[in-house]
Amino acid sequence: MGKTVLAKFSKEQLRDFIAQNNEQKFRADQIFSWIWAKNAKSFDDMTDIKKEFREFLKENCEIIDVKIKKRQISKDSTVKYLVQFSDGLCAECVLMRFDNRSNLSMCVSTQVGCKMGCKFCATGKNGFKRNLLAYEIVSQILLAQIDTGLKITNVVFMGQGEPLDNYENVIQALELINKNLQISIRRITLSTSGIVDKIYDLSKQELVPTLAISLHAPNHKIRELIMPIEKKYDILSLKKALCDFCLATKDRVTIEYILISGLNDTKECAQELCEFLKDIKCNINLIPYNPVSDENNFKKPSKYDMMKFKYILEASGKKVTIRLERGADIDAACGQLAGKAD
Repeated sequence: MGKTVLAKFSKEQLRDFIAQNNEQKFRADQIFSWIWAKNAKSFDDMTDIKKEFREFLKENCEIIDVKIKKRQISKDSTVKYLVQFSDGLCAECVLMRFDNRSNLSMCVSTQVGCKMGCKFCATGKNGFKRNLLAYEIVSQILLAQIDTGLKITNVVFMGQGEPLDNYENVIQALELINKNLQISIRRITLSTSGIVDKIYDLSKQELVPTLAISLHAPNHKIRELIMPIEKKYDILSLKKALCDFCLATKDRVTIEYILISGLNDTKECAQELCEFLKDIKCNINLIPYNPVSDENNFKKPSKYDMMKFKYILEASGKKVTIRLERGADIDAACGQLAGKAD
């Protein structure tokens, strides 16, 4: 029988476990704080717990059972982790630092692999293996904090997998991040390719993160070409869901739009996108295509074409940004996470 993983316990469960092992329940609060607030790397770090009990914990427990299989550091200081779970499967997550900002952002994965099959993304090319449990999602943040000794301030559900395809575990993970890691829901963003019924469900939750929509096309024809989900949830039903989401939550959504040279970055596409988005309360995040090994021969647009596209959208009254590229030299940028161990 393996060791007991303490990070899997709620505070109440941890208190019960401590009591069952003949220790006072307040020890559970101390241990909980060491795990979730103080980035304890080992039980030896827990200096306010008596040595005898620390020895018991070392012999019978572990803080987390998720391991770093591989770590890569980009020239821009982005860190990509290949994380191995207890069953041996792996997924990638990314720690991002930005110059002149105190924020430290963690991009987490929600699945091993992905079912969506977007043509511009590396994740789905290896197929779908399984959903990650809520604990496994949150443990990516814990692992990065333990590794760096730093406090994560922002979380983005933009790693491997489709978060709304793993809805129940993602909702539980949001609660754990907010409650245990004390990260405000306003500092959490969830990105989806557009599972319409789950967008409606999300709008009714007590904790509603910032919603980012992977749109990537101004019309049904182009979107269907690059995103198979368009066949089930077409762009018009997605638009209605977004309008209803904004009305229900009183929040803006973020529209994510990968610019692919010659495909969806034309003046006509920009004008059509303006028309499509005019009724949606949103900001727009343009993302230059990041090359992945594929058969599509997609190319990154020129800077001139990106700026022209941005200008047309801004003229419609929307706030538009071009995403700062992070970690491309270690395949950690948008669409590049493949989860390979070699």
